Amino acid sequence: MHNPNTGDAVVFNGEIYNFVALRQELENMGARFTSNSDTEVILRAYEWWGLDAVRRFRGIFAFALWDARQRVLHLVRDPMGVKPLYWAVCGRTVYFASELRALLTGGIDRRLNATAVASFLWHGFVVGPQAIIDDVRILPPGSYVSLKDSQLDPPPTLYWTLPEAAEGRTSPESVMETLRETTRMQMVSDVPLGVFLSGGVDSAAIAALACEGAGADIRTFNIGFDEPDFDETNFASRVAQALGTVHVTVRLTEADFNRDLPKALEAIDQPTFDGTNTYMLSHAVRRAGITVALSGMGGDELFGGYKSFVDLPRAARLARLLSVGGSAARGLAEITTRAALRFGLVPPQTRWGKLADILTSAGALVDLYQTEYGLFSSSFYRKLSSPLPAHDELAWGLTAQQRSTLQALVADQEPLPAVSALELSSYIRERLMRDADASSMAASLELRVPFLDHVVVEDVAGLTEADRFLPVGRKQFLRNASLPRVDPALFERPKAGFVLPIDGWCRRGMRKQMDDTFHDVALCDRIGLNPTAAAALWRSFLADAPGLYWSRVWAIFVLLDWCGRHRVGL
Repeated sequence: MHNPNTGDAVVFNGEIYNFVALRQELENMGARFTSNSDTEVILRAYEWWGLDAVRRFRGIFAFALWDARQRVLHLVRDPMGVKPLYWAVCGRTVYFASELRALLTGGIDRRLNATAVASFLWHGFVVGPQAIIDDVRILPPGSYVSLKDSQLDPPPTLYWTLPEAAEGRTSPESVMETLRETTRMQMVSDVPLGVFLSGGVDSAAIAALACEGAGADIRTFNIGFDEPDFDETNFASRVAQALGTVHVTVRLTEADFNRDLPKALEAIDQPTFDGTNTYMLSHAVRRAGITVALSGMGGDELFGGYKSFVDLPRAARLARLLSVGGSAARGLAEITTRAALRFGLVPPQTRWGKLADILTSAGALVDLYQTEYGLFSSSFYRKLSSPLPAHDELAWGLTAQQRSTLQALVADQEPLPAVSALELSSYIRERLMRDADASSMAASLELRVPFLDHVVVEDVAGLTEADRFLPVGRKQFLRNASLPRVDPALFERPKAGFVLPIDGWCRRGMRKQMDDTFHDVALCDRIGLNPTAAAALWRSFLADAPGLYWSRVWAIFVLLDWCGRHRVGL
């Protein structure tokens, strides 16, 4: 869209939820509008306020704005990083897009970045700002970069950062009012809207808030499985009945998964072990006629729903108590692990297998977080990534700059808000939002996430620790404030995230495809993966070796498939 007054132009992906209020404010100042779109509000707001306008936007957005008079291109991304933005400079040409794959069709060299590959092997995704392709960068959440002829490679400018905890700055009542207002804003849509409802506290809270602000029946959706250990349709249906929503359960069978998997793999934008679940759910909801969906993503990270809120502070105390030298710690850990568990070709890659890493962390919270969320123990990670000299540049899966940034984020914070900050910064902004956007957009479904509105995040940071987190793991704040109509007993069960039964599916219908991929020595060599270690990992998984969850083999399979599919290498 162009601004005829200034010659400015914008290319925009996303939604500005408070555009009506901003439009009214601008009209009161004398601005004139020719449409009813939020896109025009971006242009007019920039005309009147310049880049300061970005701080006024509440929404999910990635946009490029060309300032015709100053001949400057501004690339801008929303505060929580819900919408991705990739950019590259090749010669005198600037490329930008919401998907990495779009840039691969242009003048970008198809060369992997070795440090990014090493980052993937630790996390199962690539931590920004470097993308997995050498020339491509990821604009950080809450930042903009301004490019002009004389400076095509400036550093991004942060206009918003995650807030530190400030106990007592806000009350539970004011936070709930902010959540209600945010949900109402995000429900504005001229196309059919629904709510993802897993049956857990977070999605139930969003569904309840949606029902409060709805002028008509709310439609809710969840996915059911034939495998009873993964199926929560009973809980979701009972929550929907209590809230009075029009509820639809979509069943996903192993045959459905095998049929849709080729397209799901095609939809992976930058390699990640996550995203397939959101792809399957998004397509099921889209087939039901829904174009916009609200999600409860972010509730666990804001209110302490994960086991990490218990495990990491406990591990930090243990590591400080048993702090010993590196070689002594690893020797002690190996003896303990071998006494506790049998070994396969590959040692356990879960808690027991990471005991040495926990003991050598000296209780540093960032290092413990990286250990808990890493796919592999540091010893097996080094074997897997041994062809990549770049893996020596990473400590605990992070570059020095990435690690320093996270350490500064949690410095001087109490353990619970510090873990929340790590979950929001690492899991939400680096992985979940990027994957969810690519997966939902592949189904032409717009995903909206009220918990991750930056004003909500700011307000929640002002709650007392007791109101926000305690008792840890229960998310009592959401239960008390938004679910009085739902029987509390429905939530008295072990926490279960939305996970597909991929473990069994890998061993059956997908076995040959994964076996061929893991034994493609030439492909492993091309991307810097140790083929012997990769094959041993796959064989150990098939042999039911302890401590080898499906996510470990799935991550390596996705990386190999993506690199082969896009013909990239080091």
